[in-house]
Amino acid sequence: MSHVPQIKIPATYIRGGTSKGVFFKLADLPERCQVPGEARDKLLLRVIGSPDPYAAHIDGMGGATSSTSKCVMLSKSTQPGHDVDYLYGQISIDKAFVDWSGNCGNLSTAAGAFAIHAGLIDPARVPENGTCVVRIWQANIRKTIIAHVPVSNGQVQETGDFELDGVTFPAAEIVLEFMDPSDDGDEGGSMFPTGNLVDDLDVPGIGTLKATMITAGIPTVFVNAAEIGYTGTELREAINTKPEALAKFEAIRVAGALRMGLIKTPEEAAKRQHTPKIAFVSPPQDYTASSGKLIKADEIDLNVRALSMGKLHHAMMGTAAVAIGTAAAIPGTLVNLAAGGGAREAVRFGHPSGSLRVGAAAAQENGQWVVKKAIMSRSARILMEGWVRVPGDSF
Repeated sequence: MSHVPQIKIPATYIRGGTSKGVFFKLADLPERCQVPGEARDKLLLRVIGSPDPYAAHIDGMGGATSSTSKCVMLSKSTQPGHDVDYLYGQISIDKAFVDWSGNCGNLSTAAGAFAIHAGLIDPARVPENGTCVVRIWQANIRKTIIAHVPVSNGQVQETGDFELDGVTFPAAEIVLEFMDPSDDGDEGGSMFPTGNLVDDLDVPGIGTLKATMITAGIPTVFVNAAEIGYTGTELREAINTKPEALAKFEAIRVAGALRMGLIKTPEEAAKRQHTPKIAFVSPPQDYTASSGKLIKADEIDLNVRALSMGKLHHAMMGTAAVAIGTAAAIPGTLVNLAAGGGAREAVRFGHPSGSLRVGAAAAQENGQWVVKKAIMSRSARILMEGWVRVPGDSF
């Protein structure tokens, strides 16, 4: 009996922010996987180990969470004024599905570093010592991201003393600039798709909730924690171990997606698991983070908890942090009100693993709120590099 042998593909396993993913140079993928389609999706699913009814990813590179079931492809940019094109796939754990509808802000950090590692940046633009500015075209959402990557002795500096809540060990700081996060681009509308800073959102089986629905960084639906029975200081176990709680948040997410025009029918939400995100906010309160660290109310502006791929995130998605910073900068949104209201250009929020600061300055142009740039610091580190192997008939 003959068996199809495994093939090997050059790959790099990288932590970026509070996420991990398998990174590829687009040109290293099998030819039929270098273009969008079924073959590419099947390959990435097999690399990660999905779909997995055991939700463990034992037979793949995934970590059985939304933060660790990700793949990234980079190539030299086709866009003027950019260095690399960055394409991101969020891999479903229990379904044969790859969601291409959004970005991963955490892995955007690693995209800049990997671009240098992989030789995709003009060597003349990489200093011997200093900072390399990597101009990234985020192909999923057609946005520009600027990564300021530290370089030492001509190589990406990965070690350092920058600490990021949700990541165990310190590393080198990488500053990210998300350009024009409030420009809705291809989604076809304003930063606030409904035209309102706060809406009354009707959620079947739950009732009417106040909601801020924003497209900045990633489409996000914000609701007040108290209105859905929470304090805003919850850790993962308080949500993820309760099917009824997860069902409630999915119902809110679906209602928000419909109201934002991201889907036309509730059934479409199953094919758009990555977006929109659902988050709940509350005024600052003391709480103990998942690491045991005490987060004091006077150290933060508000608390935020967000769900990704149907589960409460262990920290905060980078793209959702952009949405938080953007919404906080606009007086009258639920995020802004939870932070005390008024104008602000930066916000520090508490999340399950600790706290995070993100900056964004808002202004009104022709009666519309716009934010030209959101800024935050993350870190990235290569964990392993070499080849990933998959059965030759898996795609």
